[in-house]
Amino acid sequence: MIVELKNIDKNYGAGQIEVPALKNVSLQVDDGEYIAIMGPSGSGKTTLMNIIGCLDHASKGTYILDGVDIAQLNDSQMSNVRLNKIGFVFQNFQLLVKENALENVALPLIYAGVSREERLARAKEALAQVGLKERMTFLPSQLSGGQKQRVAIARAMINHPKILLADEPTGALDQTSGQQVMELFQKLNDEGMTIVMITHDAKVASHAKRILHIIDGELSENVEVTEA
Repeated sequence: MIVELKNIDKNYGAGQIEVPALKNVSLQVDDGEYIAIMGPSGSGKTTLMNIIGCLDHASKGTYILDGVDIAQLNDSQMSNVRLNKIGFVFQNFQLLVKENALENVALPLIYAGVSREERLARAKEALAQVGLKERMTFLPSQLSGGQKQRVAIARAMINHPKILLADEPTGALDQTSGQQVMELFQKLNDEGMTIVMITHDAKVASHAKRILHIIDGELSENVEVTEA
């Protein structure tokens, strides 16, 4: 098991104006699983993603990631977990606009202390794996939306994380580009990558092997099994 959430609450604010964002959420994700968490705007799905991604702390409950109790880690240790165990893919790509595709993909390896020669070699390999061998020197402004997202996926995978978290990964893409990204996710999952995807789109969610629903901060226990 890679992810285990036990009775997670997340509240914002303080005192009488405290607002619950997550309510008693429990979730288990096995190694190699591909799950989608669906919910409308304001349902708590992004808050849940931030907690799984160690970008935020739960107000209550236990989070075990790859055998480690996240609540016991200090900020430096949390940063190391995000760097080495988690790959992030966001709706808006979050690429550095003044850096080319190769430099964007290599960026996490700088923080990991990898030499320039090795990180560029690994970044080239990662871009080739996502079909962008001919676009390595292109700036984000010279890439299509789908190509930007593939650069972001290559960057997310560069440190060989244990889990890939994708927050509305097709939200800024046209249908064709979105389908290509979903095919890439399927390829990664087939190779053993654990994927947790947040989406409001049932068609996108249908690519996952397991679908859960979150509404008003409560994660549904009713799991839908689909064929990709």
